[in-house]
Amino acid sequence: MTEFNAKEVRIETASALESVRQAQREQASRCEARYAAYVGLDVHKDTIAVAVAWSGRDEPEYWGEIKHSRKAVDKLIGRLLAACGGGVLLFCYEAGPCGYGLYRQLVARGCDCEVVAPSRIPQRAGERIKTDRRDALKLAGLLRAGELTGIWIPDEEQEAMRDLCRARGDMKSQEHKARQQLNAFVLRHGHHWPSNKARWTMTHFNWLEGLKFAHDWQQVVLQEYIDAVKAAQARVAAMTAQMMRVLPQWRLAPVVDALTALRGIDKLSAMTLLAELGDISRFQSPRQLMAYLGLVPREHSSGGRRRQGAITRTGNGHARRALVESAWSYRFPARQTPHLKRKAAAAPAQAKAIGWKAQRRLCGRYRTLIQAGKNTKQVCVAIARELVGFIWDIVCQEMAKMKPVTQ
Repeated sequence: MTEFNAKEVRIETASALESVRQAQREQASRCEARYAAYVGLDVHKDTIAVAVAWSGRDEPEYWGEIKHSRKAVDKLIGRLLAACGGGVLLFCYEAGPCGYGLYRQLVARGCDCEVVAPSRIPQRAGERIKTDRRDALKLAGLLRAGELTGIWIPDEEQEAMRDLCRARGDMKSQEHKARQQLNAFVLRHGHHWPSNKARWTMTHFNWLEGLKFAHDWQQVVLQEYIDAVKAAQARVAAMTAQMMRVLPQWRLAPVVDALTALRGIDKLSAMTLLAELGDISRFQSPRQLMAYLGLVPREHSSGGRRRQGAITRTGNGHARRALVESAWSYRFPARQTPHLKRKAAAAPAQAKAIGWKAQRRLCGRYRTLIQAGKNTKQVCVAIARELVGFIWDIVCQEMAKMKPVTQ
């Protein structure tokens, strides 16, 4: 039997740990060697605060503020390239109202850039002072350490389609507000349209315009409210027609047609989802997409106790709202109505099969949760979360068909 030697074991263990640490240092040095400098930008409408963290472990340097213009940014890039000897630069700034113009300018100049999510930036508990200088220095240091989370950047076509879909959503909100104001004014004076009749038809407008009030200026108020509703409806119709006009030109038009195979999703809903999320197949699993959309429950667990709360509501709120609205249609029994068949006429056979599978699953799930005494709004959110999985499946299949063509 071999005699146990504690000294040799300690030496072996120490050498093994040292080799692991050496491998980690080599990996970090390779990552650092890729970029000559890490530049943090605190971007505002008029100015940009600049801080630079050079490759290594030195403290980040503050380079002052520059004007937020293409000329000033180009000059900054030239200064940085001269200071680092022509190496590759990595920039970062927080996602915000200034958009992606700065990102595209930096990439066009041959630099790398990350637009980071503000909600995912690490915060120290004791920080009580916030300035542009500190923000830029912190971004540069965290960028070099690899502690920042970048967001997905849409291309110009994708961003244009997203602007169009969001503009229609804004017009729809204005229409809803105008209708509420008109209904409130009429009800305030003792008039109301029967609940069992359709609103905002020609008959309804004729009834509204035929109402009489005691004072002539009240008639003016009524007519102004009616005109506001009609103008809002016209704007919504114009934006809808514009979306339908540009849809065939969009590279994701085949995916839109495939998503119409799902109950509750028409072309407008599918365009909104794809305009907000882009290529959904970039997510490795439906669970990642559910978490990205904020449809998973919050959790605060410790030890043997597991505590879950409401959904996180992180990520894209426009897409999440569209999904919850689509989920309401699954409160009815699963069936293939003529309307659903017409809606899904352009969808491929695989998408139709997934759509029918979704109907059977989600309609039954809705009834089960309602019979269990769950709140209807919570049930719709749960249905929307599961609907994401079927959407992901259809998009992945359609994108796989398109990739050989795009390549």
